[in-house]
Order: sequence, then structure tokens, then C-alpha cells
Amino acid sequence: MTSPRTIAALIRHGDYQQLPDTPSAHQPFPLTELGRRQARAACRMLYELLQAEGWQLAEVVDSSALLRAWQTAGYLRDGLATASPGLRVESFMALAERGLGTAANLSAEQIRRVVAADPRCGELPEDWKSNPHFCLPLPGAESLMTAGERVARHLETRMQALAEEASMDSVKLFVGHGAAFRHAAHHLGVLAAEDIPRLSMHHASPVLVERLADGGWRHIAGHWKVRQRDDAHAD
Repeated sequence: MTSPRTIAALIRHGDYQQLPDTPSAHQPFPLTELGRRQARAACRMLYELLQAEGWQLAEVVDSSALLRAWQTAGYLRDGLATASPGLRVESFMALAERGLGTAANLSAEQIRRVVAADPRCGELPEDWKSNPHFCLPLPGAESLMTAGERVARHLETRMQALAEEASMDSVKLFVGHGAAFRHAAHHLGVLAAEDIPRLSMHHASPVLVERLADGGWRHIAGHWKVRQRDDAHAD
């Protein structure tokens, strides 16, 4: 007997009120009107997909604890109530974007000055914001790869639990952040390391990855966004 398929829908939050030249993705600001429209559009897209494929929607939406992701998840919960009346949102810091520790929500120039003034630290490399393995030499900071590994562990744990209880092909929604999801996809074997820098994620546009019976993962639907040269490094 074939086991039910279990599919994770990775959804980047909608557009939000982001501070300029501020690389921290732990900013506490809400969705813009554009972001709210994007979240509502995602509801329609997902509802049509569920109906077309005959997939069941898992009853819990896993969201990053950051406000913009939580708000996006709330729109999904409300907009998909017809498909899953008991749908609810649970928040997890495990799905947050890469943390900059004590430099959170400082501007790029302020971070440069803070590091330069600390005699324990050297000069920041030019590519410090985008280098996947670089971690700011400050308490609580993470590298992009470390953040991705954290998100990948959450995805694996939650999807394994879904596989153990699913009685039919099922989709679980995860609402989080572009960079963390891309690096998580690499840890799960879905994205090659060289593809991470050239790709991003569209706001509130699901990328579907299936967890296979052997524990592997594969990308089955949804498009990564091709990053432009002047794209910001934030999520």
C-alpha cells in the first residue's frame, strides 16, 4: 500500500514596513497594504491547488513568531477556513530569519561601527550580509547556514509527525522568511549551494516541497524568484 504524500508549502511573508539599509530580519513591523493583498492572493492560490489535487490541509499553520509572518499566517487561516474549518496558527522562533544577535535592527553602517569599535573583532568582510557561512562576531548572531539548519530541523520534525498521522495526501503550511527557507532547502537537499545566492522567494507565493517516504525531499511546485543584482539581502 502506498503511503500518503506529505507536502510542505513554504510561504514567505507578505511585504512589510521594513527599515531602509537595515539588514536585520528581526524587525517588528507589520504588513503593508500590499502585503495584505499578497496574503489574500495566496489563499486563493492555495485553495484552488487543494481542490485541483484533492489534498488535505494539515490543521496547524506553522508561522515564524515575527509579526509579518504571523499576520500572513492569519490571513491564510481565515481565507482557507472553507477548506479546513479547524485551521489554526502556531508561532515558532525556530522559523525566524537569521538573527544578528546584539546587532538586531541596527543599520548596516551602525553594525560596521559597532564591530570596528570592538577590539575583539576584526574588519567585516565586504560580503558579510550575503556570505552564507559568515557569522557576526557578536553574542547571539547566526550565519545564514546556521539559520537554515534550524529551519530545516523544524520542517523535518513537523513533517515527520505529519507523515505518521496522515491518512491521505496532505499539505502543511509554513510561513517564514526567504533566506532562511532557501538555506533550509539546501540542508534538505532541495537546493544546491550555488543556487542559493541567485534565488529568493516571492512574497506570499508558496514553494511546495514533498517529504518522501525514504526521508528525502523534492521540489514539486511553485517558483523560486530569480534575484536581481540590486536586491536587498534582507528576507
